[in-house]
Amino acid sequence: MGHLPTRWNALAVVLALASMLGCQGLSTSKPASQGSQNPLPGGLNAAPASISFGNVQIGTSQSQSDTVTNTGGTSLTITQATATGSGFSTTGLDLPLTLAAGQSATFNIVFSPQSAGSVAGNLALTNGGSTSPLNIALTGTAVTAGSVTENPTSFAFGSVQVGSNQTQTETLKNTGGENLTISQATVSGSGFSDTGLSLPLTLVPNQSTTFGVVFAPTSAGASNGILSITVSGSSTSVDIALSGTGVTPATLTATPASMAFTNVQVGQNQTQTETVKNTGGSNATISQASVSGAGFSISGLGTNITLTPGQSASFSVTFAPQSAGNFSGSVAIASNASDPNLSVTLSGSAITQSSGTLSVSPVNAGSVTVGTSGTQTGTLSATGASVSVSSVSLSGINPSEFSISGLSFPVTVTTSQPVAFTVTFTPGATGAASASVSFASTASNSPSAAALTGSGTAAPVHSVSLAWKASNTSGVTSYNVYRAVYGTSSCGSYSNIGSTPSSTTAYTDSVVADGTTYCYATTAVDPSGESGYSNITQAVIPPP
Repeated sequence: MGHLPTRWNALAVVLALASMLGCQGLSTSKPASQGSQNPLPGGLNAAPASISFGNVQIGTSQSQSDTVTNTGGTSLTITQATATGSGFSTTGLDLPLTLAAGQSATFNIVFSPQSAGSVAGNLALTNGGSTSPLNIALTGTAVTAGSVTENPTSFAFGSVQVGSNQTQTETLKNTGGENLTISQATVSGSGFSDTGLSLPLTLVPNQSTTFGVVFAPTSAGASNGILSITVSGSSTSVDIALSGTGVTPATLTATPASMAFTNVQVGQNQTQTETVKNTGGSNATISQASVSGAGFSISGLGTNITLTPGQSASFSVTFAPQSAGNFSGSVAIASNASDPNLSVTLSGSAITQSSGTLSVSPVNAGSVTVGTSGTQTGTLSATGASVSVSSVSLSGINPSEFSISGLSFPVTVTTSQPVAFTVTFTPGATGAASASVSFASTASNSPSAAALTGSGTAAPVHSVSLAWKASNTSGVTSYNVYRAVYGTSSCGSYSNIGSTPSSTTAYTDSVVADGTTYCYATTAVDPSGESGYSNITQAVIPPP
């Protein structure tokens, strides 16, 4: 016989092996043909087998896809899909769903959290031909949205000097559960700016950033603005209100700017008042006040005195010479104002006492109507030697009702030439008034004084009495009285000020003003009407 092909040799080996197995006591059976074998039942497989959503913002949704495949040899039907765990659901899975052998279906699993925290869940897919479902593990974390909180929520810089600046600190914090990005910061309002904020800036949850807000006014006055923080993804901005007032530097001024003490007698003294005022827009603190020059001193001005804008402080400057001659000095005021060393110039002249005496005549101003003024003349007389008069003052019961004029100090009174002065009396009320006038001089009896007297009298009350002849027209029932104020050249418009019955042809106008000229006319009234004006008469009311 010829040789068999190789495939037949291989078959012979298989048969021999089967024969050998049979010899070991195993039952043998003829292999079933391929077409008669039983297929594997349908089975489900998921890819991925579990899903993690990570962080998902509350109020939003996130979807992930999953694919199920029938890995068996027969068809199967998914009859139910049950999702457990807060916020988990499915879309795109239309049940019941039949999958042929090897067939796949893709659908979405959705995570829509409503409250913050970690969530674990499960999606169970039930195969109608199986006793146990396919389980897909689900996890996710619900987080709040990124949220910016500001501290402080507004800035009030108060008063800041023009040309300087003030910085305050702002802190922004992400109090939400997701990252946020600050993309822009815009500042409005004159003089406001920010510093130290580098953008864009991403803040993770609970992270903070700190930067400066600056107010640097360039002019005096109130200023308002807003620091607006823009957060990416947000439809609204964080607005921080800004306010401040630019003020001018503190400036001290002295009134008067200089002081002159004239003809002060040796051994005596003269005091004047100096006022320092802060005319700037910021507080000024006086740290030191000193005086120089022989015979000069100050009192009433302490140190570390703070003057607010517009506030003043007054103190006394005294000149008490110990010898005759001319002296000079100054008051120096040190402060933190824009003029830190304010100086007030002082000058004084000192004279020795004269051997002469000064006499002052008493003055009686007489009776003067209240509200008006009357004048009388007084005299200064010297005996023994000439006297230099340096000043005058008033005291007593009614000093405000008297004044002295007609003298220019210093004035010299010689033994041969008295000096006149004028006393003006302006009573404020009826009755007697008095005061004392005192003259400082080089006289041995300085100061020299005299009495001033006067009497206030009430102003007279004026009225105008009118009379007219009765009308010769029968049937007159009354008369009307009209009045007008006389102007520069004519009477003005008339107005009715009263009426009388026909039997009375007189009228008294008791409401008149001093120093005024009035025009009067009358009319007659009967049942048919009123006549024209009578002849015009005028009345002049004397001034007070």
